[in-house]
Parts: sequence; structure tokens; C-alpha cells
Amino acid sequence: MRIGTYNVEWFNTLFNDAGHLINDDTWSSRWNITKTQQSQALGAVFQAMDLDAVMIVEAPDTSRHRDGVKALESFAQVYKLRARSAIIGFDNDTQQEIAFLYDPDMMSAKHDPIGDPVGKKGSRDAPRFDGAFRLDLDTDAAPDVVTWSKPPLEIAVTLSTGKVLRLIGVHAKSKAPHGAKNDAEAIRISIENRRKQLAQCIWLRQRVDTHLAAGEDLIVLGDFNDGPGLDEYEKLFGRSGVEIVLGEGDALRLFDPHARIALGQRIGAMPSTSRFKRRDGPYLNALLDYVMVSANLRDMGPNWQIWHPFDHPACYDNVPLREALLQASDHFPVVIDLAL
Repeated sequence: MRIGTYNVEWFNTLFNDAGHLINDDTWSSRWNITKTQQSQALGAVFQAMDLDAVMIVEAPDTSRHRDGVKALESFAQVYKLRARSAIIGFDNDTQQEIAFLYDPDMMSAKHDPIGDPVGKKGSRDAPRFDGAFRLDLDTDAAPDVVTWSKPPLEIAVTLSTGKVLRLIGVHAKSKAPHGAKNDAEAIRISIENRRKQLAQCIWLRQRVDTHLAAGEDLIVLGDFNDGPGLDEYEKLFGRSGVEIVLGEGDALRLFDPHARIALGQRIGAMPSTSRFKRRDGPYLNALLDYVMVSANLRDMGPNWQIWHPFDHPACYDNVPLREALLQASDHFPVVIDLAL
């Protein structure tokens, strides 16, 4: 069985309010790429992956006037994908949902949020992800209230064999100091964002602990906008959010081979899942996207692949696929093959 995670940059702008693809030569929200080019590139990538299920980060908007499920299922129909049924959990106001697209012939799936619906008052004990988490972020003995701008998507999957999986789709907050007017303000915002990121990951890890303690098969996947050694502010806090979610000390662990490589070295060759161009500068690669699995799934000997067009030989040698990956998004899919 093949499961993936894919952050699709500005997927939402490829659809009209009726949920239909806009296949024309107007510009997409990606630089110098038309809507038709991005749509066809995405179709080619999804067809090549032939996934049983995929967690889509930055999925089409669900709101008063738009239906992200309808948009994704329309996309799957146009490109004749096996994974053609969609689920979106708690919607948000960012026009970037977390969605699950899956093959209904291989599995049944439902949005299955865990935790108490505490609302804005918050809780210290792993509340539901559309609520608030109370945690002291700055050692002033007063709990801060943390929320998710994009609440993680909790999916309960039952395979056609009867096997049950739990999946949690994640899009953690970026640490970029947006809106900073000077260097001092950029530092302050970066530290605040790092604190919030770590708190979100502590909250997520509490949920992971519950599933692992119950012996459940768990996959946590998505875009963490974070990773070991990604920026200088990690030194201030001593760890990354990815390390927290994977597990520390004597805790039961999740595993991702690319995270392990990154954790094992601070310099040298590193896997990457995204490629960004600085203004008037070179392209930068970063490891931001992960597929973390519980120990019982790791014992099945899964195979992980990052479909990076310059790092994955099969993607590089297939020129149309290489170009499609570059046009489709600034992130590249992470895929895991499991013998389920």
C-alpha cells in the first residue's frame, strides 16, 4: 500500500467557487506558471505516484462559499485517480486546508478527532485540535493559550483486510518573521513563533503518546515547517518540534528515516522535500515534510521515498515527470510503501 504526503502550493487558486478546475492560461499563484500548467503538472505527479491515500497540505479551501472536498474529488475525476474520495476535518480561515484523498476500493476512512472539545478556555491535557492548549511558554509561571491555525486532521482508516490505521495530518506554523519592520522585531517574532511551534508539537506529542500506549498503528505525516538544525533559534530551545513529535528519552518512538539522517549530522548531505528561490538569489532546499510511523509499522520494512526531481533518480530520468514536479509545487511528495 502506498501512502503519501504532499504540500501543494496554492492548490486553492486552481478552482472556482463551484469546485471545478480553472484550466486556462491565466497566471496561477505560482511564479510564472499558468493555471493549466500547474493543474496538468499536478495531474501528472498524482498519476505517477498512483497512491492509495495521500495527506494533502494546503488543500483547497472549505468555507461558506467553497467546498474543498468537492474540489479535490473533481480534480481526482479529471485526472482519473484511484484516490478519489476526500475528507477535510476542521476547516480554517487560511484558504489552506489539510485534506485526505483516498481510494474507497482499498479502505474506508472518516474524520475522527480525539480529545475533549474545550474551546477557547483550553486545557493542559491534549484537548481536541480545534480547541486551545494551555502551556507556559516563557517561564513566567502563567500558562499561555496556544491554538492551531490549521488544526491537524485525525483520520481513522479501515483497510479492506480489516486492519485499522490511525493517521494524523499536520501543517505546523511557520517560524518566518512575517511583518517584521527591523532586525530586533524579526528576532522577537521568530522566538515567539518558535515557542508556539514547540507548544503545538508538545500538544501533538501528547496525542501520539495516547495512540502508541494503546498499541495502535499510527502514521503522522505532513509539513512541520521545522526540522533539526533548520535555524539558529533551535539552539535557544535545545530541540526541534520534529524531535518532540518523534519522541524523546524513554518515550515510545515514531520513526522517519529522513529525520534520522538530519538528526545524525549537522553538516553534509541532507535529504530535502522542498525547494525555494530567494529573491535575486539561489534556490534553497529544506527538509520540512515527514512521514513518521509507529514501531509496529516500521517492523514491516516500509520503503520511504522523497520525489525530489533532482535527488530521486527515477524522477530525474523521467523528464516530463521532473518538469511536472517543478511546476506543481515548491514542495515534493514524500511517499511510503507499506506491506499492509
